[in-house]
Amino acid sequence: MQFEAPPPPPPAARRAPTFQANPVPAADARLLLGALLPRRPTLPQVRQAHARLAVLGLATARALPHLLAALPRFAPDAAADASYSYPISLFRRSSSASAFASNHLLRVLPHPLPLRLFPRLPRRNPHSFTFLLASLSNHLDADPAPAGSSAPRFLGAHVHALAVKAGAAADLYVRNALVHFYGVCGDVAAMRTAFDELPLVRDVVTWNAVLAGYVRAGMVGDAQEVFDEMPVRDEVSWSTLVGGYVKEGELEVALGVLKNMVAQGVRANEAAIVTALSAAAQLGLLEQGKFVHEVVQRAAMPVSVNVGAALVDMYSKCGSVAAAREVFDAMPRRDVFAWNSMICGLAAHGLGHDAVELFEKFVSEGFCPTSVTFVGVLNACSRIGLVDKGRWYFKLMAEKYGIESEMEHYGCMVDLLSRAGLVQEAIELIEGMHIPPDPVLWGTVLSACKRHGLLDLGITVGNKLIELDPAHDGHYVLLAGVYATAKKWDEVRKVRKLMSSRGTSKSAGWSLMEAHGMVHKFLVGDMDHNDSAHIYNMLGMIDRRLAEAGYVPDVSSVLHDIGDEEKVHAIKVHSERLAIAYGFIVGADSPIRIVKNLSVCGDCHEFSKMVTKVFDREIIMAHEASAHKLTSSDYKRQPMILMSSKKFLRRPHEERGSLISSCLMDRLSQQ
Repeated sequence: MQFEAPPPPPPAARRAPTFQANPVPAADARLLLGALLPRRPTLPQVRQAHARLAVLGLATARALPHLLAALPRFAPDAAADASYSYPISLFRRSSSASAFASNHLLRVLPHPLPLRLFPRLPRRNPHSFTFLLASLSNHLDADPAPAGSSAPRFLGAHVHALAVKAGAAADLYVRNALVHFYGVCGDVAAMRTAFDELPLVRDVVTWNAVLAGYVRAGMVGDAQEVFDEMPVRDEVSWSTLVGGYVKEGELEVALGVLKNMVAQGVRANEAAIVTALSAAAQLGLLEQGKFVHEVVQRAAMPVSVNVGAALVDMYSKCGSVAAAREVFDAMPRRDVFAWNSMICGLAAHGLGHDAVELFEKFVSEGFCPTSVTFVGVLNACSRIGLVDKGRWYFKLMAEKYGIESEMEHYGCMVDLLSRAGLVQEAIELIEGMHIPPDPVLWGTVLSACKRHGLLDLGITVGNKLIELDPAHDGHYVLLAGVYATAKKWDEVRKVRKLMSSRGTSKSAGWSLMEAHGMVHKFLVGDMDHNDSAHIYNMLGMIDRRLAEAGYVPDVSSVLHDIGDEEKVHAIKVHSERLAIAYGFIVGADSPIRIVKNLSVCGDCHEFSKMVTKVFDREIIMAHEASAHKLTSSDYKRQPMILMSSKKFLRRPHEERGSLISSCLMDRLSQQ
């Protein structure tokens, strides 16, 4: 039945609207609500619709439950307590007080109100228990219980017992709510019992609930078994499994699941896309990320805020900042996460001026910067030497936005000051921190001492750093480098002996690169690759061309008391150079993408820059998927900066050894 409002009276007789004397059937109110309200209305929109019904005389007691059904679920906010009176008022004024009205009242109110109201409801049905359990589950999702707390599980078990007593426990919807609740509260045994005890009362939602429960508990192997047993799978099943493997760090497996999903003709949902893009970003594998982007384009999926931010993050971390900016600029709507990803991506690629400009635009459009935003803009200042601007942003962060400085912000500032040669100011900043300084900050200062020739200060800082973190091999190497720069070879040997006596040894450097669908690993002086002969011939050709262009090897990074000729030979066979040579062999024009486990020495730094200048080849080197792109134009603008994640460097050495992920290394070993 189509509702039509009465025609307006002539202008001369126009009066204020009045309520109709005869109530119109509730069906008309439902039709009008459908026309007035969007798919997911807000509380003000529902109130406006209620006012419209009242003006038209349709706000009858029979229509009020439909207003209750249109209400969104209320957030558990103490400030919103006054708003709770509105749904309760709608319920009380409903003439029927039906189970329909009771259930929607339970749905919209946050925990613990549904549990308190449930015993006093005049009408209930099996679905009432689903809303009670959903209230508990939503509460746990928003505010997880402390470890060892049994209160949420006890309340859920109490509702479970009430459902059994009322004969509602065999209802499919109640069963699904029970499985979901036990999964959310981490009781895997109870979840499995609820799933197994009525095998005929199941649908795909039940299977998805138990699958998600195992993923939440970190039991991805059990989740895979459940997935394999599922009689029917939907996009939620696939996306849950993809998310489970990403959560456990099995990133390549997660991408494989997505590819299998697409191959079987299942349309990927937003959750699967965003999770897969996260996996590709963490691996730093651009081709994998491009595949996921192609899935979005082939499915004509709209680029939502979440998908757009994930694409920007993936392209930035995989070294394709131009593609990231293209996605960012094309986004119809952006949130803070998208802006942060773009600002941090530009900064990581050395495009500091662009990052600062984007930050200013971000603020001018009314967005409020977060802690991550300032990490990006301070990193941008560090990359291009904007000392005064960096100091100003660091001060602005606390004074205007009330953001307390964290270790990452201090790290950016120490890096900024150290690069500019203001080492003493960097030390004063560290000593004045309101939190205990991280050894990585002192490591940054030590590197600056070596770079700027402050050898005595470097020796003092280096010895202090070893005392602070005696298990970190990188500190010994830095201190030995300072001694080597000062030609104090006896001290270099003492540092090496100290490393050996403490059971700390420098790990071998290696570089990874993808080619023809395979991951290739190169070690220093590697002769085990199948194409070793071609690689060394290509490397010789590159060396000759660079020498003609004026390149002279810098052997200061070699920490051995040997002749310069031997030092030159030692540098020439570093793993990243072998990877670059192999990149010339396998791809004539494509970018050369390399992932390293250790920082790049000064000479290989210069070597890479010269390669981009002489051969006009794009090189992308990354540390833990944090990439910096280098082109021939970049060489003329500013020096190359290789990323070295502070959080990554804080990890134990054995964790840093598996740079990308254990699954990537497993694939290498299988090859």
